[in-house]
Amino acid sequence: MTAVSESTGAPVRRGGVRALWAGNPQAVVERGLVAARSSSWVVVLSGFFEPVFYLASMGLGLGALIGDVQTSGGLDVPYSAFIAPALLAVSAMNGAIYDSTWNVFFKLNYGKLYEGMLATSLGPLDVALGEIMYALLRGLLYATGFMVIMQVLGLNLAWTAILALPAVLLIAFGFASLGMAVTSYMKTFQQMDWINIVLLPMFLFSATLYPIDIYPQWVQGVIQAFPLWHGVELVRGFTTGSLSLAMWGHVLYYVVMIAVGLVFTTKRLRALFLD
Repeated sequence: MTAVSESTGAPVRRGGVRALWAGNPQAVVERGLVAARSSSWVVVLSGFFEPVFYLASMGLGLGALIGDVQTSGGLDVPYSAFIAPALLAVSAMNGAIYDSTWNVFFKLNYGKLYEGMLATSLGPLDVALGEIMYALLRGLLYATGFMVIMQVLGLNLAWTAILALPAVLLIAFGFASLGMAVTSYMKTFQQMDWINIVLLPMFLFSATLYPIDIYPQWVQGVIQAFPLWHGVELVRGFTTGSLSLAMWGHVLYYVVMIAVGLVFTTKRLRALFLD
């Protein structure tokens, strides 16, 4: 239990783990769900349709002219089945990034919500995990809906496609944790535009719309250093049934990404509000 001051009734923070973690991130998630239900459901719904429109226009429309495309595993698949898993990964990324960047930026700099949360028994790790878990729910919502559309259109080419859902959660977790860490350093709306400057090239060049091997070797190395390419390759491997040991490398990339994001977010919130 958290110690309480006899004079003020406010929680007294102690050093070590107790100052960081109260074991109650679900309180932050519940607050986010109540806020979404009352104000931002239209924004949440609109984010689902973006990859669907891309799939309809490029996968089903342009795909009729392109024909089959070869994956990195050497498997020839229809163009629509090539870009659909990539759009699934992008959908999870967008859902997680929105909640872990713009929403966090407003709560941190204008709503002052984290100050109120950290004035209770909640610690910085509770707040970080709570916000990330809420972002994961949004990413899972987008991914599940898009997976249903892929199944209806026959774009899931193997039974392993069901494993794309936990893969998408891993992707969303990685982007949410790192996105929140980066946002904690942002002070102005102009700085927040840097996030879009990074996301747009990742979407266009991470083997989402065409194979990565069309680029020179050095360009491929740059693309492979960014997280979305790893997510696209992981999800595409599951939906096409082209499994390989390299997929464990993609998983490890996101595990490291999650760890780095959580550590930096927790330290940053503690430095801003507790030290």
